[in-house]
Amino acid sequence: MEKEQNNMSRRRFLQVGGSIMLGAAFAGVMGRSLWKMLTNPADIFYDGKEAKRMKDELERVQFVSPYRRTFGFVVPDEITAIELIGNQIVVGTSNNIYRYGINGELQGNFSVRSGLRDVAVYNDKLYLLFPSRIEVYDRQGEAIQEWEACSDDADYCQLTVLKDGVFVTDAAAKNICQYKLDGTLARFIKSPNGFVVPSYSFGITNINGHVFCSNPGRHIVEQYTVNGEYVASFGKSGMGAGEFSGCCNPVQIIATEKGELLTSEKGLPRISCYGSDGTFHSILLDDKALGGGHSAYDMCIIGDKLIVAGGNKISVFQYDARHSAQTLCGSCTIECPMKVVS
Repeated sequence: MEKEQNNMSRRRFLQVGGSIMLGAAFAGVMGRSLWKMLTNPADIFYDGKEAKRMKDELERVQFVSPYRRTFGFVVPDEITAIELIGNQIVVGTSNNIYRYGINGELQGNFSVRSGLRDVAVYNDKLYLLFPSRIEVYDRQGEAIQEWEACSDDADYCQLTVLKDGVFVTDAAAKNICQYKLDGTLARFIKSPNGFVVPSYSFGITNINGHVFCSNPGRHIVEQYTVNGEYVASFGKSGMGAGEFSGCCNPVQIIATEKGELLTSEKGLPRISCYGSDGTFHSILLDDKALGGGHSAYDMCIIGDKLIVAGGNKISVFQYDARHSAQTLCGSCTIECPMKVVS
């Protein structure tokens, strides 16, 4: 249990700004210089004048978000992951699972062993991911099954579940571990590009029977069949719209009802929308709209609402038709359920 608590702390630490100690070693800094890096995580992503130039350029553009924050609430502890089960928001913290209504009312909770890293939902079951274990519960918190990682050195990051199995990203092995729903190991999936995972930014999701995952050190999103066959990838390094910045992005990927992809980045946090073929559509929320900081924000979608989690806060965003003419989202022709005008 102590090992899991330490791993959890390390994951959250690295999600703020990548591998800080590794960055310090590369830069040859110690003492006050290292403390400066710790208190200014942006320095891990960009150096000196280039950092200032990029930030100034972003501010000059005057980004207008197509979404507005309509509601928010706080939970008792720092949020590790959020997911949906029916019309409830499942919130995972280090050792608890909470279920909230869309208006923030607590509808149930149960405790779990420490070190929770991610939560996925399939067939009304909660799949909980720990550094080297997977546990399955019903929504009331009754344990259904569990299994240990297939490797003693596993360091699991995120998971996604569909009828073809449980797909888990492993930061230590730098691969995707696929289990059958009964916990039997099916295969290891390796990237033909080579997964580069400097920190716990190894996101994964599924759309229409395909698995999408981040290759964060290469600033791309990769697509696989459920049999582990590589299909394609998209993305490139940069600060511009439709690009992934820093040492390792994107951190998280989720799917919309229509099969689009939303990505969440750290460093200068933002949430963007892409087609499943990699076509960039729009930035939905930038760091100011999200609330600042340097950590990536967790997210999920319920109907026309985008649910965002950061720290111990949940924020609900909805499409804002008043600003639609000023945004790429407003000119998008996809029949997106998130663009319902309220």
